[in-house]
Order: sequence, then structure tokens, then C-alpha cells
Amino acid sequence: MFVTPAYAQAAGGAAGAFTSFVPLILIFAIMYFLLIRPQQKKVKDHQKMVEALRRGDQVVTQGGIIGKVSKVKEDGELEVEIAENVRVRVVKSTVAQVLSKTEPAEK
Repeated sequence: MFVTPAYAQAAGGAAGAFTSFVPLILIFAIMYFLLIRPQQKKVKDHQKMVEALRRGDQVVTQGGIIGKVSKVKEDGELEVEIAENVRVRVVKSTVAQVLSKTEPAEK
């Protein structure tokens, strides 16, 4: 004989489920535009910089070594001259910054 108020509230369940996901969707959208997208752009720019390296460029590695590229190898390595007649092999992806670019050779 006694009807509880819970039976009367059960009809609005479908609309309530959607509104509970709206904050979750908004949080994901904000995280995408503030964190994920800028990081992807930064990685893409770094890959372009590494692919454009050529002989004569002055670079800084992630370890802080400053040197001039003396040879670009095919297997993802560079030969960097850090002092006169002192050359080290470094992985291309460890180049953090290009200080000075050389002009392309004229044909």
C-alpha cells in the first residue's frame, strides 16, 4: 500500500546517464587540447629538425655536448666533431637543438 518515491524517479534514468558522462567528456577534451596535441606537435617538429641535419651544422645534444656535424650516417647516427680531430658518434634523435645551419651546397 505504501509507494516509495523511488518508483516515481526511475523514469528519468536515460537522461541522467548522459549528463553524468558530460564532465568526463569535457575533461578528456581539455586534456587533449592542453597536453596531448602540443606534445604531438613538439615531437613532429623535432623529427623534422633531425631529418634536416646535414654536414656542417652546429648542434647541441641532450647531454649538453656542442659540436659540428662532420658526417651523417644512414643508420640513424651522426659523427660530431667536438674539438679539433676529436669526433664522437651520437644517435640522431639525441640532438636537442641546432645552433647554426649551413647553407645547402649549390649545384
